[in-house]
Formats: sequence, C-alpha cells, structure tokens
Amino acid sequence: MYRVFESLDELVTIVEDARGVPMTSGCVVPRGDVLELLDDIRDALPGELDDAQDVLDHRDEVVGKATEQAEQTVGQARAEAEQLMAQARAEAERMVADARMHADRMLAEAHSEADRVVTTGNHEYEEFVARARAEAERMVQAGRASYDQSVEEGQAEQARLVSQAELVQAAHGESTRIVDAAGVEAERLRSECDAYVDAKLADFEELLDRTLRTVGKGRQQLRAPSRTAFDYSEWDQRSSMPG
Repeated sequence: MYRVFESLDELVTIVEDARGVPMTSGCVVPRGDVLELLDDIRDALPGELDDAQDVLDHRDEVVGKATEQAEQTVGQARAEAEQLMAQARAEAERMVADARMHADRMLAEAHSEADRVVTTGNHEYEEFVARARAEAERMVQAGRASYDQSVEEGQAEQARLVSQAELVQAAHGESTRIVDAAGVEAERLRSECDAYVDAKLADFEELLDRTLRTVGKGRQQLRAPSRTAFDYSEWDQRSSMPG
C-alpha cells in the first residue's frame, strides 16, 4: 500500500508541474510517465480489493441465499417449537388426568374410611351404652337387694326387740342410709356413664369434622385450574393420625 501512495504523489507532482495549454485549464503531461505510474498503482493494489468488488457485484445473490437460509432456519425452528408445544400439551393433559384419577381414588378412600369410622363409632357407642345400662341396672338391683335385706333384717330385729324402740329406730335409720347410699352410687354411675359416652361422641364428632375438611380441601384443589399437580403428603399425614 505504501507504493500506491508514493505513485499517487508522483502523479500529482507531474500534473502540478505540467505545462499549461494557453487559453484553457488543461495541461500537457508525459503520457508514458503517467501510464507507468498508473500501472504501478494497479500492481500495488492488494488482491482483496478485487475480492471485495466481486462480493459487491454478487451481494444480491449472497443476500438472497442468506435470506432463504434464514427463512428455512426460522421455519425449522417454528416447526420444532410447535412439536415441543404439542408434546408439552400432551404431557400436561396426561399429568392432569393422572392427578384427577389419583384425587378420585383418594376421595373414594376417604369416603370409605369415613363410613368405616362412623360404623365403628356407632358400634362402640352402642356397646358402651349397653354395658353402662347393664352396670347401672346391676347397681340398682344390688341397692334394692341391699335395701330389701336391710328392711328384712330391720323388721326381724324390730320383731325381736319390740321393747327396744331405740334399736328399732336405729335399724330404720341404717336401712334408710343404705338405701340412700345405693341411690347415690347408682346416680354417680349414671353420671360417669353419661360423661364417658359424651366424651367418646365428641371425639368421634371431631374425627368426622377433620375427615370432611380434608375431603373438602381435596375437592377444592382438584377443581383449582391453576394447579396441575396434587400434593398428597398432607392427606397421608392426616389420614395416618390416630382417631
């Protein structure tokens, strides 16, 4: 490239020193020297300029090929994206279907467990009430028997000790005390039985409330459109809790 600038400087010097043509702005320059300098400039120019000129001459063709290739690439990318979207939709639908099936199965199991708990609670309640009633009746009968025995003993003692009024009164007082004690004991047993039955029913009612709340939460999560996965750890933990 240095030779190019040097030849251009010499060419400028020749033109500046050339003899002018009278009455015109032209000049007379030595043709051979000028042609020689132009040849030197042509030879000194790098070959990359010719390649660049070729690229400029064929730029429309190059741009067209690049555009076509870009369109093909974009088309392939769009097709791959659509395929991936289709696969993602199919996978999402499969996951939603699995979640619904699992939720339905869990709800069915929850209903079955609730029915089993209700049945078991009813049986336990009936058995306990029956035992409590039998125990109360036994205590009442024992009190009555004790009362009758005391009355009989008092009457016998009264018949034997007719002349001893104080002993007769004492017998009546003892029999009354025994009867009153038997009645108090029977009432206490009834109260304890009622309290125990009420506590068992309260526990059973709380278990049913927790079961129904868990089932309601499962149904709400199943109907929620923003969730496609169902978290069953909480349900498993609650279902494993002792009643």
